[in-house]
Amino acid sequence: MKTRELHSLHPPPGARADWTVDQDWERYSQAEHDVWVTLYERQAALLPERACDPFLKGLDALDLHRAGIPDFRRINEELKRLTGWSVVAVPGLAPDEVFFDHLANRRFPAGRFIRRPDQLDYLEEPDVFHDVFGHVPMLTDPTFADYMQKYGEGGLRALGLGQLHNLARLYWYTVEFGLLETPKGLRIYGAGIVSSHAESIFALDDPSPNRLGFDLERTMLTPYRIDDFQQVYFVIPSLQTLLDVTLKDFGALYVSLEGQRDVPIAAVLPSDKVFTRGTQAYALKTA
Repeated sequence: MKTRELHSLHPPPGARADWTVDQDWERYSQAEHDVWVTLYERQAALLPERACDPFLKGLDALDLHRAGIPDFRRINEELKRLTGWSVVAVPGLAPDEVFFDHLANRRFPAGRFIRRPDQLDYLEEPDVFHDVFGHVPMLTDPTFADYMQKYGEGGLRALGLGQLHNLARLYWYTVEFGLLETPKGLRIYGAGIVSSHAESIFALDDPSPNRLGFDLERTMLTPYRIDDFQQVYFVIPSLQTLLDVTLKDFGALYVSLEGQRDVPIAAVLPSDKVFTRGTQAYALKTA
């Protein structure tokens, strides 16, 4: 989750007080729809043996392929029926308070622009493909949908306590770059992975990163990379685990975290459950 703290609380011109705007689906060009189709088909061919079942089921339930960029009005009908969530269009990264309020009320803020054809493999700011293809299928799963709502509620509390940096790490290592342990092996559920062709391969196959068992406190003490492949991925045993941890008293946890140092991003601790002890070769090569 990229920090939104530097954004003014005043919405940009044309946006409502909650930073939402109309998607204006009719304004997309055929070239923009073609970019969506290219990205979708590339990921759809790659993910069946890599993404977790709830993501793949959500992809089917929302029928995100069609002829191009999904109309939020259409997918919201099924999404609301399944879990009570909806997708709302925003013109860019909204302030933290606005973002968390949307999540707490089961609204997922999504960018409405799509990357150019020369940006298929990397884009700094999330676009509609990352936000809708990457995030929204998981919101069809009732347990994950509840987790996201509780995360939003926790985010509003963290802002008041000055603990946003710790909570942002939880989002990053779960919602964006999380892995799930399944009987068939590790599977992807994080949006930052499933929406990236290269990281969908790197996260599961490359010997470089550590893949460690998820622990709430450990995860919240671990910094992350925003501009390249991750050096560590945390593996949850179930989606229910995520929901359960958000029901804990984070106030007491924040007190505990204040007295601890961050864990180096590439570290493997004696207490870690190790799925893969990475070589860190990629990170060393690009440092």
